Amino acid sequence: MGTQKHILVIRLSAMGDVAMTIPVLSTLIKQNPQIKITVLTRAFFRPMFAQLKNVQVYEADVKGKHKGVLGLRKLSKELKNLGISQVADLHNVLRSNILKTYFVLGSIPFVQINKGRQEKKDLTALKVKTIQPLKTTPERYADVFRKLGYTINLSKENVLQREPIEDTIVKLVGSSPKKWIGIAPFAAFKGKMYPLELMEKVIKQIDATNENTILLFGGGKSEKKQLQKLEETYTNCINIAGNLPFKEELTLISNLDVMLAMDSGNSHLAAMYGLPTITLWGVTHPYAGFAPFGQEMENCLTSDTKQYPFLPTSVYGNKFPEGYERVMYTIEPKTVVQKVIEILSKK
Repeated sequence: MGTQKHILVIRLSAMGDVAMTIPVLSTLIKQNPQIKITVLTRAFFRPMFAQLKNVQVYEADVKGKHKGVLGLRKLSKELKNLGISQVADLHNVLRSNILKTYFVLGSIPFVQINKGRQEKKDLTALKVKTIQPLKTTPERYADVFRKLGYTINLSKENVLQREPIEDTIVKLVGSSPKKWIGIAPFAAFKGKMYPLELMEKVIKQIDATNENTILLFGGGKSEKKQLQKLEETYTNCINIAGNLPFKEELTLISNLDVMLAMDSGNSHLAAMYGLPTITLWGVTHPYAGFAPFGQEMENCLTSDTKQYPFLPTSVYGNKFPEGYERVMYTIEPKTVVQKVIEILSKK
């Protein structure tokens, strides 16, 4: 019997991209139980990997001891001491390319993700176009492992299990038999964030039924302040932002009945638990490959391409042409509410 292969998996950020590694690694381990995996990422993301067997997390302290070229050289030595036999670079950025130099010099196989940059550039070109779905990000991740010689056939069954609810969560959200609806109204860029005035209309309609508990997710002082205001305005709303450690926030997410989010990290956190996840899309589009894992395309509510024929105009949501500032107003609050109710009716 050969020696156990030890794969280093590199994905330093962002939260959604790290979350999309989970179903891929879960599948890889189940279909190749003889391997061992070390994930190089930020310490904050460690709780995401807790359920995965044969997977450990190694912290990339990129703002501290691993900062700069010398810091990355130190990091490469630390990693080599773990007995790494192969590297799967799921990030392919400057830092991982510097690490690549050190590993290749040591004759350690190093395969990097093909991000499909030209395909994505064509998809977001500022012109009227016929759009087709590109390869998904999880499939691009899986391709890296295939190139390293592994069999991996992604399945939406290979997701994380629901976590047992802790007392701290019960104290915060109560133990009502109402359905739990997660809403994460924020995104990294304005181009992919549903206007708060419209999201409030969604919340108001759901709250009025008095049949559900609405759990609001976000981060940072500004977001927390806005969510706190919503909590104070609507009876069935609870602000989660800043009130739970990340590990317990994941536990709460795993117990939701449905998540409503933007093209953002929270959608991928919900999807890694196999939850029904509704996403709202502005200048970005699920065809770029960033739809939450295992979700039906009908759960992706996109802005109107007839009214805005250049859509999508951006992969990340940071670019939109003049006149496209209001694309998300084409997604009506009643459409969002209907989708939430439709999913809850199936549970």
